[in-house]
Amino acid sequence: MVIKPKIRGFICTNAHPAGCAEHVQEQINYVKQQGALKSAPKNVLVIGASTGYGLASRITAAFGGGAKTLGIFFEKEGTERKTGSAGWYNTAAFQDAADEAGLWSKNINGDAFSNEIKQKAIDTIKADLGKVDCIIYSLASPRRTDPNTGEVFSSTLKPIGNAVTTKNLNTSKREIDEITVEAASQDDIDNTIKVMGGEDWEMWIDALKEADVLADNFKTTAYTYIGKELTWPIYGHATIGKAKEDLDRATAAIKASTKALNGEAYVSSLNAVVTQASSAIPIMPLYISALFKVMKADGTYEGTIEQIHALFNENLYGETPRFDEGGHLFQNYKELEDDVQTRVQAVWDNVDTSSIDELTDYVGYHNEFLRLFGFGFDGVDYDQDVDSVKPIANMVD
Repeated sequence: MVIKPKIRGFICTNAHPAGCAEHVQEQINYVKQQGALKSAPKNVLVIGASTGYGLASRITAAFGGGAKTLGIFFEKEGTERKTGSAGWYNTAAFQDAADEAGLWSKNINGDAFSNEIKQKAIDTIKADLGKVDCIIYSLASPRRTDPNTGEVFSSTLKPIGNAVTTKNLNTSKREIDEITVEAASQDDIDNTIKVMGGEDWEMWIDALKEADVLADNFKTTAYTYIGKELTWPIYGHATIGKAKEDLDRATAAIKASTKALNGEAYVSSLNAVVTQASSAIPIMPLYISALFKVMKADGTYEGTIEQIHALFNENLYGETPRFDEGGHLFQNYKELEDDVQTRVQAVWDNVDTSSIDELTDYVGYHNEFLRLFGFGFDGVDYDQDVDSVKPIANMVD
């Protein structure tokens, strides 16, 4: 079929297999160009391995450090009549590249919140790896089913205390408007913590420890975005923020439970980037468009692969890791510099519909959004008929 982007609101409902493969290869090329990681894990489990920071982590570990990687994801396979998800095509491309490079790699498709997928991962580790020395937790989901009770929880994007009315970039209409988000109830807060907090990360580590597949001196990290004053009303000081705070609780719990293994657990604070998750959050499209304008002008902006490669090299496996005031590995320090935030705030205060292109890099934002789904790559002929069915090799049944 000939595949063109189908955008509805803040999501793209299809993906291009050749474009996704091009996107993955770009990231692999970047990692190879940086040379071998100074220090690197050997056996890596990536929970949420098919897009964004999770995919970048898998690429960095494998192609920067030669690691064996087991990827967990929940993606949709393509049919002859409908495309698969971008994450499916990303993983197929990663696996093809890993096979070509002679790198061990296997994949599990299913609900990472479930006990079934945890057990499947454990069985694979026991059979093929023995133990894992790095566990990356990079899940982004709007819902979670508690594996022990069957109860379904849904997250919300709401402020806490009072409703918030704020400037917004309406990506459907390509205009600046205002959006009002009602205040969260306590149930909203609790449910969001259940979905996006640290409970499942902690359950993964507990299950791996119980099965004796955690290596001595293992490291694990979960990813977060914290931001500063501009994004706090709907992000930091909101339901998502409370969920992110729960990651800190889980960090302490994991350190305590794996003390005998000398395990290390961290939350890593990363850049605001265009992802399928961030595009759905009010404030973020305008904030990121303004951030692009400021940081690209300075030559300091880093996307997912640049951030993760630097995280591995400088912080997670660096000799002198950088921490923020909350004790998180501090990778987005360039974004949060006062001068950068002041200039982003000035863009925010002055931009209107007529000046979007002048004051922000919305074009760059939109292009990055399309690239998530395999569109907008110069090396891909989007008028060409392509096969939407692309199997993933080395899938664990």
